[in-house]
Amino acid sequence: MSESTWVSTSMPYLTPRGKGRPDAWSAEAAARGGKGSQTIVYAGAVPAPDEVAGLLDVSRAETVVVRRRVIRLDGEPCELTDTYYPAGIALGTRLAEKRKIPGGAVAFLAERGHVGVRVSEDVTARMPSAEEREILGMGPDEPVIGLSRVTLDRDDHPIQADVMVMPAHRQRLRYELRIG
Repeated sequence: MSESTWVSTSMPYLTPRGKGRPDAWSAEAAARGGKGSQTIVYAGAVPAPDEVAGLLDVSRAETVVVRRRVIRLDGEPCELTDTYYPAGIALGTRLAEKRKIPGGAVAFLAERGHVGVRVSEDVTARMPSAEEREILGMGPDEPVIGLSRVTLDRDDHPIQADVMVMPAHRQRLRYELRIG
């Protein structure tokens, strides 16, 4: 694996951070000597795409809230992330606004009683769309990794769904499982 490959684990992104602490991406990048940032390109209500409807257990095209972001490491785009929330949780809140949420969305949700206790992730590989390739600065023959994640609360209700696209040659996903 090359020096430019990023090794990522999901746990920091699922755990609420203390008040006044940076979001998980900024903290992870800083711990590794880099600068993590993000640009929110859209936030607001949209009809649920098919995949998201399945993840959030809502009907197809039901209104959900999305936060579309370009994630950067040291100024370079490294991931596209669309995070979706059920309308009942997110409409009328900061989640539906195109501005950064201090401490991150997971902490914001936890403050409102929505704490994730179970996560399911699916990882796929594919060729990127022309738009994805352009935004991520990729060559024409470079594949992407797609990661879809749903976070559920203690009652098994979905509270958040993430749909991510990352250049495959710059990523390594790490999963640590505890049995028993």
